[in-house]
Amino acid sequence: MNDRLHAPNAALDDMMTKEQVVAYRPPPRATPQETVFPPLEDAADVLSPPRQQWRAVVLACGADLNPTPIRWLWPGWLALGKLHILAGAPGQGKTTIALAMATTVTLGGSWPDGERSTLGNVLIWSGEDDPADTLLPRLLAMGADRQRCHFIKGTRGEDGSINPFDPATDLPGLHDAIQAIGGISLLIVDPVVSAVTGDSHKNTEVRRALQPLVDMADACNCAVLGITHFAKGGQGGDPAQRVVGSVAFTAVARVVMVAAKVQGEEGQDTRVLARGKSNIGPDDGGFEYHLEQREPIPGIHASCIAWGKAVEGSARDLLTNPDDEVDTEAQDAAGFLRGLLTDGPMPAKAVFSDATGAGYSRDQVQRAARKLGVERRKTGMNGGWVWALCSEDGTKVAKVAKVAKMARWKESLPSAPPSAAPFPEDGAKVAEGCTFQKAATFATFGEKPPPSAQDEGDDTPTAPALREVL
Repeated sequence: MNDRLHAPNAALDDMMTKEQVVAYRPPPRATPQETVFPPLEDAADVLSPPRQQWRAVVLACGADLNPTPIRWLWPGWLALGKLHILAGAPGQGKTTIALAMATTVTLGGSWPDGERSTLGNVLIWSGEDDPADTLLPRLLAMGADRQRCHFIKGTRGEDGSINPFDPATDLPGLHDAIQAIGGISLLIVDPVVSAVTGDSHKNTEVRRALQPLVDMADACNCAVLGITHFAKGGQGGDPAQRVVGSVAFTAVARVVMVAAKVQGEEGQDTRVLARGKSNIGPDDGGFEYHLEQREPIPGIHASCIAWGKAVEGSARDLLTNPDDEVDTEAQDAAGFLRGLLTDGPMPAKAVFSDATGAGYSRDQVQRAARKLGVERRKTGMNGGWVWALCSEDGTKVAKVAKVAKMARWKESLPSAPPSAAPFPEDGAKVAEGCTFQKAATFATFGEKPPPSAQDEGDDTPTAPALREVL
């Protein structure tokens, strides 16, 4: 056995000489590379993430600033370099009022209070009215200098085509156009909500969207007048809070003007333009105005503004009829919600946003919805909730729905066994084609008793009551 174990060594001895065997050395092993660690000062940069590069914040010391007065185009009403809002219900002549202001600027004429306007150019964009057949005829009817009136038609594409103007995205190009014209004192944006790319009911998005318009007004030293509508409901409240959309529209604007029709001292209907809010001047007072029709060019008729006397008081006082009985329902959340949903369903988010702008809390709106019997439906798996008014008698609709639910449940049940027949222990045929098993107990309904009129509330109508309701 030993010979077999040493056989390989014997063969190796035959192949190598004795001297070679003595001189043989196995090849050296490879020495592993040593890990090189960075210096201590560099290790912090490797282990910690790079610091985010923030934009430098520019500060100004009060000692380095020089107080400057407000540059008024119309003292107390229109300020150069500021954003203004003109709001009102449909049919009150908001666009015509804005064009009357533009006319005064192009003529260097007198404002309704007698103050003199500085002479300047005006730039007008309207997403609702055509410049040729509506806007220019109105300006001419009021005597405007058409050489100083400019209209935004659109933007020119790379291929030379004219594309619609979008205030939300085309303000940089508009700034260049204003600089090219020169002398623009008044810019009219109708409607101003078009400047918002996102949700016009969200405060943050509205503020972010309006800021470029505010910056452009300051850079071009012109007064920007945005036109918008009143939200539904809210009669009797603060008119400035009735501006449609987020409350940010009135918060960002320095002056908010409101136009409405009210009952005059002699009982006749009259229209009033009032200041609803101002951060840079008086926030009350206004002027009566009338809408008239004129024919500036043969065959072309246009509306114009005829200013009336000055009126005193807050916008809320001026735009509320004192002889009318107080509509308590319109002043509470239920009246506001009813007016908001009168024209049809609305997303719940929009309802809450409008209510917040009108001064109502979320809880008040929820209670008002229950009071009015507002119907709430989800618009799909990923959709939001939509609110809508029921019929005039929301209680009747709710009761009918409860009874209908009971009727559907009863129709789904098999024929009931005779009351005298005992319930069988393991099932018995009590009617033709109908067998009741012992397992068919409350467990069938998920360990809960089947719905009943008592479960739905004491006010659930019975069968005779259902016939009376229907």
